[in-house]
Amino acid sequence: MARKIAVIGAGHVGSEAARELIARDVGEVVLVDIVEGMPQGKALDMSQARPILGGSFFAVGANDYDMVKGADAVIITAGVARKPGMSREDLLKTNLKIISSVVREVKRVAPEAFLVMVTNPLDAMVYTAYRLFGAPRERVMGMAGMLDSTRFATFIAMELGVSPADVRALVLGTHGDLMVPVMRYASVAGIPVTELIPRERLEAIVERTRKGGGEIVKLLKTGSAYFAPGTAAALMVDAILNDKKRVVPTSVYLQGEYGISDVFVGVPVVLGARGVERVLELPLAEDEMAALRASAEHVKALQKEVDAFLSAEGLI
Repeated sequence: MARKIAVIGAGHVGSEAARELIARDVGEVVLVDIVEGMPQGKALDMSQARPILGGSFFAVGANDYDMVKGADAVIITAGVARKPGMSREDLLKTNLKIISSVVREVKRVAPEAFLVMVTNPLDAMVYTAYRLFGAPRERVMGMAGMLDSTRFATFIAMELGVSPADVRALVLGTHGDLMVPVMRYASVAGIPVTELIPRERLEAIVERTRKGGGEIVKLLKTGSAYFAPGTAAALMVDAILNDKKRVVPTSVYLQGEYGISDVFVGVPVVLGARGVERVLELPLAEDEMAALRASAEHVKALQKEVDAFLSAEGLI
């Protein structure tokens, strides 16, 4: 039986995730949105690229969740995007209402699916999904660390004038200004970037990484990033459904790793057939560990707001 992946939200991010899944030939893609005709039209457009790309699977569009039934994986991108001057946290109350409704519908039709959350504020939204979906942490995760890490890698490649394919970078923590780009674990063809880039330039690159999403929002004026987020989400699903054992920075519910518990925060994990198969605990310097804890405390405060909302709505 062909694998089925649902993408909830047919805006820019969802469409890019669906397109990447089709290009990778991961499985049948169901693109869902409340706007009549939009997911159907985009799915048909993607499917017409199939003979050019080769492969076996098509995309279909839907305005309800009936076609999501039995999905193996679900990427959730639904929600309001940031506008210039807005923080990710400004979106919390608006997107809480949207995501709580979406997750309940997904649970109704695809209770065994893997969930990959993309909606901002990411760590709070994936916590919302975790609370409502009722699955173990291995099956509910957030796409953020991979996006932040690829931004860090991109800026390093630009600085050095080298191929991005040779750059590896790692960002831990929350998806926001308290993210933790770790200089010591960034390298170019195995060479530590600390040997290639002066400290002051590295610090500037780290700061640009933290503001990377906001930089794009400011330039676009009417939207936020979508190519990199959509591609990253699709890669995570590909890694799970094809059991690729990819090491991917992921927002996951920590249960004692790094000395942190009961909070979603970005750390490197192995993604395979069981979802989050294990969390990789890296040795961190004192300042790096302090920054990661600060990220976790920030997310815990957001999680309290989520719990208050869900309780007031009678959902928990």
